[in-house]
Amino acid sequence: MSDPSTTDGPLGLCPPSGWVKRWSHLIPPRESVLDIACGHGRHMQWLAERGHTVTGIDRSPAAIQAAASFGEAILADIENGPWPLLSGGQTRQFAAVIVTNYLWRPLFPVIAQSVAPAGLLIYETFAQGNETVGKPSRPDFLLRPAELLHTFKAMHIVAYEDGFLEQPARFVQRIVAVRPDPGQAPAPAPPRYAL
Repeated sequence: MSDPSTTDGPLGLCPPSGWVKRWSHLIPPRESVLDIACGHGRHMQWLAERGHTVTGIDRSPAAIQAAASFGEAILADIENGPWPLLSGGQTRQFAAVIVTNYLWRPLFPVIAQSVAPAGLLIYETFAQGNETVGKPSRPDFLLRPAELLHTFKAMHIVAYEDGFLEQPARFVQRIVAVRPDPGQAPAPAPPRYAL
């Protein structure tokens, strides 16, 4: 696997993940997207430029200040505080949820709940094996084999990869999944992505 998203782009932002770019065409036009642990907003910028309404969450004030130029930016410590996106006691839902380079397993149920029925999850982060090439190296920050497949097994899996990327050297696991819509007949799967 290769990922060209490794050098800084305009405004000092790294370009969007190749995985996010590869699958973002499945997000319906002009829909809402949540970027969890958004950093300075590289994915918010990418998606806002494509007409989506974007929301990002991060615990860094500097990151949120930068991300605010692309959409709604929420400063919150989602590991030690309450989930900030509640409306009437319910988790706000989005047409798509993006997570990259972030792992906090207690948040998995909230991530799934944040994807609206028929919505899309695009998730990519470090996996076991990464400890042999760099950081993160602690098991708490590395996905176990097939962990994303097991965690989001109630969703329709569109794509899944687990392996080594060369630039920069890292082990990743990534998934694209659609949350079922119980109110509608199952939609046909998106066309197979040509490599």
